[in-house]
Amino acid sequence: MTIDLEALYTDLHQHPELSFQETRTAGIAAQHLRDLGLEVEEGVGVTGVVGALRNGEGPVVWVRADMDALPVEEQTGLAYASTAKGVDPAGTTVPVMHACGHDMHVTAMIGAVEKLVAERADWSGTLVVIIQPAEEYGAGARAMLDDGILSRYPKPDVVLGQHVTPLPAGIIGVRSGTQMAASDGLTVTLHGRGGHGSRPHATIDPVVMAAATVMRLQTIASREVDPQGVAVVTVGSIHAGLKNNIIPAEAKLELSLRYPDEVTREKVLSSVERIVRAEAAASGAEREPDIETLHTLPATINDADATARVTAALQRELGETSVIDPGMFTGSEDVSWFARDAGAPLVFWFWGGADPVKFAEAAAAGRQAEDIPTNHSPFYAPVIHPTIEIGVTALSSAAREFLG
Repeated sequence: MTIDLEALYTDLHQHPELSFQETRTAGIAAQHLRDLGLEVEEGVGVTGVVGALRNGEGPVVWVRADMDALPVEEQTGLAYASTAKGVDPAGTTVPVMHACGHDMHVTAMIGAVEKLVAERADWSGTLVVIIQPAEEYGAGARAMLDDGILSRYPKPDVVLGQHVTPLPAGIIGVRSGTQMAASDGLTVTLHGRGGHGSRPHATIDPVVMAAATVMRLQTIASREVDPQGVAVVTVGSIHAGLKNNIIPAEAKLELSLRYPDEVTREKVLSSVERIVRAEAAASGAEREPDIETLHTLPATINDADATARVTAALQRELGETSVIDPGMFTGSEDVSWFARDAGAPLVFWFWGGADPVKFAEAAAAGRQAEDIPTNHSPFYAPVIHPTIEIGVTALSSAAREFLG
């Protein structure tokens, strides 16, 4: 019986789950893998799923899809839009949406496995399917590896993965070398002295301290990194105070940092620390700020030889003009931990999910940024067709390139 991939996708889209809470999604993926004849293990790295298809002697190929959603309120207006709510790690009830396309990743993975199972007479080797939690925390891959999957499953000869993006549907973007940036997530706590809003002179205002810090941090990328290089310093959240007439005792900033290499990473981290401490001192803070690292993600680096093989396979299946070099993305991923821990080559690519006609019109008008929603936007949703079909074809043909 053929799996209805459109129904699977719309169901997953309507029922998103936050990181490390993906129990429903994991259960659905696990059941499909079982129905396709794979050996399946659930609860790996909290909520992860691993499926194995042993099909004789030959190479071992790991294929990975992530499944967590984001605390975003969907505004797409789609008939299958999410209205789900979840509870974040702070205990706050938040809207939840598949704003990064991980529902499409799981759907394409199930479709690709279905295709590989149907073609198993034509290849030989072992396929290991990773359905990973908590990519948005940068923690899911590490959790699955720390749970010992490398000791329970055959070591990969190659690790493959893909991500849907606002490229036109039908286009694949892949390149050798650094495909995605390295990243650190930081929490900065600025300590002031609280008091009454009418007596600011008796306080050390951490809100003003935070505002000055945010503005100064913007000069790292614009004034400290070579303009021909790449660095991103984003302050994604600020939390301070509970009432308009109370100056709080502290303010918290959450930072997302991106860079292509270790040299730039060290420079940016050093600059962040210097600025945070200097602004605290300039504000008269009586206590040093706290700087906590939430996660560190290495650059996603595609192996040259393996990427050449995948590129050739994708060109054969989809046509030469359908495969492009998209340049380095400043987003970050934790997929490379699987390849790094295993000592295996990695190939990670992007596939388009934007309506090709709308994309062309936006490009012609110079309005891509305004008119084509991107990942993490409340308006982001790939077109269902041919995005599903291209994702299935890309992942299955790349796996077949190594399985023979």
